[in-house]
Amino acid sequence: MPNIKSVIKDVIRSRQRRDRNNAAKSRMKTFVKKTSLAIRGGDAAEIATSLSETVSVIDRTAKRGIIHKNAASRRKSRLMKRAAAAVKA
Repeated sequence: MPNIKSVIKDVIRSRQRRDRNNAAKSRMKTFVKKTSLAIRGGDAAEIATSLSETVSVIDRTAKRGIIHKNAASRRKSRLMKRAAAAVKA
């Protein structure tokens, strides 16, 4: 544990940020899993609603800088590709 007061505060702040970031990533992954289950289910209406919620959560996560914008774009692209294939089939 550091001895300098400002460094102690930095450690506390970085732990808080880590917890907040982990919560946001976990939420994003949960929504992705829900969408994947909806895609496997094959119900077009459920896929559409789930996909829009998931895209929104992914965008928010990227906007806050928790994941890179290209990573967010890649995740959305892969999800939408699978969703389109499921609806088409």
